Amino acid sequence: MPTDVEQWKSEVYGTDIREHIERFAETGWESIPEDERDAWFERFKWYGLYHQRAGQESYFMMRIGPPNGVLEPGQFRTVAEIAREYSTGPAENPEFGNGWLDVTTRQAIQLHWINIEDVPAIFDELEASGLTTMQACGDSWRNIVGCPVAGKDEHEHVDALPTIHELNDRFKGNAEHSNLPRKWKVSVTGCREGCGQGDINDLALEPATKTIDGEEREGFNVRVGGGLARNEPRFARDIDVFVTPEQAADVAGGISALFREHGDRENRYNARIKFLVDEWGPEKLRRVLQEEFVDFELHTAGEDLRSQYSYNAGEAAGKHDHVGVHDQPDGNNYVGLNVLVGRIGADDALALADAADEHGSGEVRLTQRQNVVLTDVPDEDVDDLLGEPALEHYSPDPHPFMRGSIACTGTEFCSLSIVETKNRQVRYARWLKEHVELPDGVEDFHIHLSGCTASCAQPQIADISLRGMKTRKDGEPVEALDIGLGGGLGEEPQFASWVTERVPADEVPGAIRNLLANFEAQREDERQSFREFVAAREDDELAELVEPEETSYDDPFMHNTKRTWYPYADEDSLDDSPAPASPDGTPLSADD
Repeated sequence: MPTDVEQWKSEVYGTDIREHIERFAETGWESIPEDERDAWFERFKWYGLYHQRAGQESYFMMRIGPPNGVLEPGQFRTVAEIAREYSTGPAENPEFGNGWLDVTTRQAIQLHWINIEDVPAIFDELEASGLTTMQACGDSWRNIVGCPVAGKDEHEHVDALPTIHELNDRFKGNAEHSNLPRKWKVSVTGCREGCGQGDINDLALEPATKTIDGEEREGFNVRVGGGLARNEPRFARDIDVFVTPEQAADVAGGISALFREHGDRENRYNARIKFLVDEWGPEKLRRVLQEEFVDFELHTAGEDLRSQYSYNAGEAAGKHDHVGVHDQPDGNNYVGLNVLVGRIGADDALALADAADEHGSGEVRLTQRQNVVLTDVPDEDVDDLLGEPALEHYSPDPHPFMRGSIACTGTEFCSLSIVETKNRQVRYARWLKEHVELPDGVEDFHIHLSGCTASCAQPQIADISLRGMKTRKDGEPVEALDIGLGGGLGEEPQFASWVTERVPADEVPGAIRNLLANFEAQREDERQSFREFVAAREDDELAELVEPEETSYDDPFMHNTKRTWYPYADEDSLDDSPAPASPDGTPLSADD
């Protein structure tokens, strides 16, 4: 039998949802019938709206997904102004204040504390700037990701940006591809580093060459079925298909249609295409694609260029995240800035928009490491840009513990998360920077904190992976983290090994310090990377090297933040929540 979600989608979905959002916005939060909210909130996701968690009724998260994270001149400023005007809540975050935007691991931006009554005005402002929230969430084509500096990178094999734009233009808002069994995540990579992270996407186009009719052509090999969610991670699998840029959209559409017709609509847990690839195998998927969904002869795979992949590759030395000052082929420069856990205050975002306008073209790009890139900076402007006050906080040359930190939304807003994440990871990074020396030769080190097994922070591909759990300490329930080691992408990707479970959150920095000390003492030499060190050992041996320990680090979120309306509020019990509230903050009755 179809799931509840499939039933709801069969009644209203796709572009038809918008008129209902506008109707509820006009009549107010209270007009959404309580017994219909689950259905409407599921549908709203198609337009980038997620209802926030218990205790935050009437507030939404809004996601804006520019293709490949490219914000054209003026667009980043528009989002910052929207954040300042609409994305403020009834309580302040002690680290970030009130009014900010979050850069995500899929090159998108998320805003919080959005009222349904304000959504049409926000849509109008976004669309006037050429932006949209359409299909930023929901069971459809999500934001297409890739190398954040596609078209401006000296190290790319093929410029992937035109292909990304063609896919975006063809499949966003396309009724034939708007209602898939589950989310559809696509990556198009053209650079030698592999920073499009195709391995963990449903559909990956990765740089390759192939001789066709006597001519060597640049294009993409096709992989299908990657993903990290829950406890079922998969790397995308080669289906023995090469596409030229001209064929890419037809083949991508064929695979999307195949998923639409053959994906599981009776079990949402089993509805991702990775499970269909498990069931069928790559060979059958290719055969069905050829026979039923593509009307020209598919090429076999070409010579892939993965041997040069270095992004998040676990190397002891080497930084491939586009942070810092880098040459563009046109003689200008792009400057990548570290955004710790992806969060930027609205005023800071406006300052970065000013810097982009004054010293570059005004274009701002978002990366899958939650950072931002300012492009088209002439040589003579680089020093002035680096001297901007905003860059003291958003550094082009951050410490490795800052550079390598990623965190998901956490219990601040997410109903799935088990623990607090962003403020905690900020505190972890600062404590580690002050108290821990990285071993000699280690220049790049990734620590990802995900609040649950949904893996929005991509923990399985980090040097140290942290995943939210609960445990008891001194007889009291406390927030805790599982610890995984040795994940990464690059030429030979591998998932982290989960070696230690339920470490109290305040003992995790000590565990990382002790682990790195043991790594330094036992590694073969400084050329051995942490990932190589982990791969050479069994999980039980690695668990002994972790050694959780209390230190001078003090964690303010040890209590169960899942049971609070807002973990940073002075009065944070669910009974203290001011929600639901009108846009001016006036509390509303919770009873319909």
